[in-house]
Amino acid sequence: MGPGYFPTVLGALLVLVGAISMVRSFTHQGEAIKRFYWKEIFLVLGSVALFGILVRGAGLVPALIVLVITSAWASEKFNIKTALLLAALSSVFSALVFVKGLGLPFAIIGPWFGM
Repeated sequence: MGPGYFPTVLGALLVLVGAISMVRSFTHQGEAIKRFYWKEIFLVLGSVALFGILVRGAGLVPALIVLVITSAWASEKFNIKTALLLAALSSVFSALVFVKGLGLPFAIIGPWFGM
């Protein structure tokens, strides 16, 4: 067992769960999907892509703030105050855990802001 053993086993288990779910979806009757939520899919996937683009130049905290607010916007219950609070708390928590606690090489505030 090497360093890639656990991720490989975890990935295989997730593939198995996905395959079982897919087979069950063809064998059980359920409620039809009323509409496809294109806006929400693009907002969530776009926010993840935007995080990947921003994290190196803007830093971890600004990239997380953009990620949380953009992905929260996909909800029909979107509230800007709640999204800002969640973005601030998750950014501080992530900076403390990943940068300070684990020592990962992320800039908290990136070079785009002159820091």
